[in-house]
Amino acid sequence: MTPLERRYALLGLALIAPTVLILTAVIVYPLLSAIYLSFFSIYTPTLAGKAVGLENYRTILSSAYFWHALWTTFVWTAGTLVLQIGFGVGMALLLNQNILFRSLARSLVLFPYFISTVVAVLVWRWLFNDLYGILNHLLIAAGVIDMPVDWLGSMPNAMVSVITVGAWKFFPFVVIAVLARLQTIPEHLYEAARIDGAGTFSRFTDVTLPQLRDVLSIVILLRIIWDFKEFDLIYLLTGGGPMDNTRTLPLIVYQQAFGLNQMGMAAAYAVAMMVVMLVFMLAYLAYSRDRSTP
Repeated sequence: MTPLERRYALLGLALIAPTVLILTAVIVYPLLSAIYLSFFSIYTPTLAGKAVGLENYRTILSSAYFWHALWTTFVWTAGTLVLQIGFGVGMALLLNQNILFRSLARSLVLFPYFISTVVAVLVWRWLFNDLYGILNHLLIAAGVIDMPVDWLGSMPNAMVSVITVGAWKFFPFVVIAVLARLQTIPEHLYEAARIDGAGTFSRFTDVTLPQLRDVLSIVILLRIIWDFKEFDLIYLLTGGGPMDNTRTLPLIVYQQAFGLNQMGMAAAYAVAMMVVMLVFMLAYLAYSRDRSTP
């Protein structure tokens, strides 16, 4: 290696060093720390404890509490994802048309995504309130129900309500990504489809969907990851109730760490959640790769 090549190599290392250090500080170190803590029984306030090996994991895997929370997490993730994708794609298709006040509509549709989660939850809790909530008032006035419904305090109403709020809060992300891709689809593809006699639905299935496949794969992957680990929205809406029926794995991690002061068990739950998510992500990526292979 010549002196010039050596200097360029050192310059490259110097340029990427800050990024490597930041990634190590915010990703690698916390991950390794969580894995390390999961092999200990640690009292959160003092961080004092003892090594227990795989006992935390054996406790988790033999606990019906874990499997129930895992199922609840899957229901929450799948439910909110389906609504986000369906509503987001539909709204993106609408906003891609030459409708009246399109610019204003594009701005307003982003409002749920940018609003604070705390503010959004406060508004929705007021809407869902069984005593003075406007939702019950409107349904009673319309004759749909005879008495107020407990939207957040009974099942399956609580899960449906949480999924609805989650879909409303996060669907603008789908709109942004899909709308950006729709605007880059060549118009001549639609013109050729019209000449061939394709109707609106055929143009959507034969032209639009294939063009959206790549961006939808990324959007679905990101939304699965983010929804699977969602904490604040569910915690603020129901706190995991009623009777732990909306308690997902992130809420259990919080409960173990700061409610029961079992930091080691909380770390084990977090690692188990990461492994489950990793398995499903790899399966989804393999499926997407097989679908895209001609």
